[in-house]
Amino acid sequence: MRVWGDGEPEGVRQRAADAMRTTARAAAALGVDTVVGFTGSSIWKTVAMFPPVPQEMVDAGYRDFADRWNPILDVFDEVGVRFAHEVHPSEIAYDYWTTVAALEAVGHRPAFGLNWDPSHFVWQDLDPVGFLWDFRDRIYHVDCKDAKRQVGNGRNGRMGSHLAWADPRRGWDFVSTGHGDVPWEACFRMLNTIGYDGPISVEWEDAGMDRLVGAPDALEFVRRTAFDPPSAAFDSAFSSS
Repeated sequence: MRVWGDGEPEGVRQRAADAMRTTARAAAALGVDTVVGFTGSSIWKTVAMFPPVPQEMVDAGYRDFADRWNPILDVFDEVGVRFAHEVHPSEIAYDYWTTVAALEAVGHRPAFGLNWDPSHFVWQDLDPVGFLWDFRDRIYHVDCKDAKRQVGNGRNGRMGSHLAWADPRRGWDFVSTGHGDVPWEACFRMLNTIGYDGPISVEWEDAGMDRLVGAPDALEFVRRTAFDPPSAAFDSAFSSS
């Protein structure tokens, strides 16, 4: 309620920015080096590109993002904490190319990185493994959440059709980790390849499964599948040294 105040949009934005700066300082005081969150976006409403949207409007959206977030990131830098933006529909970076644009907008500063959640890649037909490789220096946090495509019958659309979660008429749905279309083994192998050694969290969302069943099941799946990299190459025994 403090951030919302009287609801006047710019006042809300300023108070939210203050809250983010406070969050960075609190994280540093607690010994936490990465904060995961969202950025918002002034141009998400233009995602359909109709009515036609001029390029200047899109460019202005990325400038607005940079103008609002660079002062916040200055505080993250001051206290030695990083911000991990979740690539997520409705945010400034929601797919591959918008992630490129967002990083360019803030000058690729190290304080701004990514929270990798592949569930949002599935229904957009993005490659979560290739994303890890291309943005390997920016993967600051990992969320294990899964999604299942339910398209192909000529009725279910990728936009969800304003239908509730677990409705079989949706084109996709969030499901418990290991029950969807994320290629988890390939993803974990790539995380090992890029040297990711940060947290791997389970973000559990599945409207068709009881959480007391699904959450432990997801945790066990991740523990089984997220194997450690080898301590030496498998063929090192044949080395003359």
